[in-house]
Amino acid sequence: MASTVGFLYPGHSAEDDYPRLETLLGNGLSLPLVHTDIGEDAHRVDALLEMGSAARLAAGVAELKARGAEAVVWACTSASFVFGWEGAHEQVRELSATAGLPASSTSFAFAHAVRALGAERVAIAATYPDDVAECFRAFLKSAGTEVVSTRGSGVITAAEVGTWGLEEVLLLARTGDHPDAEAVLLPDTALHTAAYLPDVEAALGKPVLTANQVTAWEGLRLLDRTVACPALGTLFAGASAPSAVG
Repeated sequence: MASTVGFLYPGHSAEDDYPRLETLLGNGLSLPLVHTDIGEDAHRVDALLEMGSAARLAAGVAELKARGAEAVVWACTSASFVFGWEGAHEQVRELSATAGLPASSTSFAFAHAVRALGAERVAIAATYPDDVAECFRAFLKSAGTEVVSTRGSGVITAAEVGTWGLEEVLLLARTGDHPDAEAVLLPDTALHTAAYLPDVEAALGKPVLTANQVTAWEGLRLLDRTVACPALGTLFAGASAPSAVG
């Protein structure tokens, strides 16, 4: 069955994960992506609030609809969770109203994916500075998830994160893991991970959720589609879709 999920992606960092995700998922899925105006490339709360503003997101909606999108996902974690639990809900409601389509964001994708795995305790291995990583911890707490460890890496720009390869991703995941965590979360859509999930999960011996992975999965959830794809990690192994959180 053919389905099309559209993604609004800020700037240019790891957008090439999405053609890879489309190829790996197959099954007639199309994952078109439109770049939004990033403004200032900075993992800083004020810059992220502007990056995720309604006007910046709305600007890309018409192109996604022209490309046949049946649902739209704001493919950015930090510029959604910095609005807080209620603010992130409002961001998605505004996006859905503008598009006239079901909508979500990467932050909610993480919350839903954690539930799908049945994980109660998670660790955050973030590229962000500590204060931004703490905002993600607070967001997950609002979703009912216990975060046993939060580690930031202090990287300011998405451009820098986009240069990281497997070695850096493995180091990030290992240093951010915690013995009590049932899953490890890597929350940055600027980070290439679509090709690395089996290696990272094998290294940690537990499920790993990454931003672009869960964003694609969330788009399928919006359309009530499930696709089994073990190459994209434990989340896609069983292809089950949970009800929404909150």
